[in-house]
Amino acid sequence: MSKFRIAVAALFLAASCAWSAGAFAQADPLPSWNEGKSKQAILDFVGKVTREGGPDFVRPAERIATFDNDGTLWAEQPVYFQLQFAFDEVKRMAAEKPALQATEPYRSVLARDLKALSANGGKGVLQAMALTHAGMTTDAFNAAVDKWLSIARHPTKQRPYTEMVYQPQLELLAYLRANGFKTFIVSGGGVEFMRVFAEKVYGIPPEQVVGSSGVVKFRLTVDGKPELFKEPKNEFIDDGPGKPVGINRFIGRRPILAFGNSDGDLQMLQYTVGGLGSRLALIVHHTDAEREWAYDRTSHIGRLDKALDEAAAKGWTVVDMKTDWKTIFR
Repeated sequence: MSKFRIAVAALFLAASCAWSAGAFAQADPLPSWNEGKSKQAILDFVGKVTREGGPDFVRPAERIATFDNDGTLWAEQPVYFQLQFAFDEVKRMAAEKPALQATEPYRSVLARDLKALSANGGKGVLQAMALTHAGMTTDAFNAAVDKWLSIARHPTKQRPYTEMVYQPQLELLAYLRANGFKTFIVSGGGVEFMRVFAEKVYGIPPEQVVGSSGVVKFRLTVDGKPELFKEPKNEFIDDGPGKPVGINRFIGRRPILAFGNSDGDLQMLQYTVGGLGSRLALIVHHTDAEREWAYDRTSHIGRLDKALDEAAAKGWTVVDMKTDWKTIFR
């Protein structure tokens, strides 16, 4: 063989090896996850429940995965993002109706007096939520949320709220769906608030979002147009013990995988692992004060106390944000 042909062959071999190495690297379904116990637990679980003929095989119809939203799929500090939406809406409304500026609890909202708003069982917060989440049609509310998301920025990160989403979780959602799972949000947040962005941001359609809800009534306008009108009354609270109830009511199948981050997710995780066959319970532990926030047992937002203890006792997978995730946000 001539030196020229040898050189060409060597170049071809080198290029082939480089392509193979690149293809192998791209084959990692969770590239933003560091190698370790958490990532391996996910890969092992998905592998065994999708292996036909194996002892842990789960047919696709029963591959249900539920995810909390606040603190699990996107950030939740310094206040829940839906609450920030309510505060911003009060500010907008007060500019149009100055009388609100001198009326409680809206005066406290404008002053960012969270202590006053939290008094009497959070009565002020509930009033602010009622003002900004009711007394309008569902279409009007959806439009308000969509507009807010397009212009609002996180107060400390200065990013759009839809960019406060965790990249490792987006990869996990995609990986699960590629393996025949149906992914649901099961959150204490408002169901109509989350449905505005869930499909665009997470790839989760509105019918696969379970959340807290207010009373909605059907009515006809004076010109006969049908509409849904939001009333200032709670219908269902999808938090704590309400989460398994919501799963039963709106999904109808017990999950085989559940992912949360706080004590508000404890009952969902218990319900998930309480079924027959292989189960996986995961908790995001916020440990990265530099890239995100570090908080758990004493936090006023997303407190992780009882669920952390149960995870240790039951062998659930606790995802350490600082060590398990290469990157945080999308």
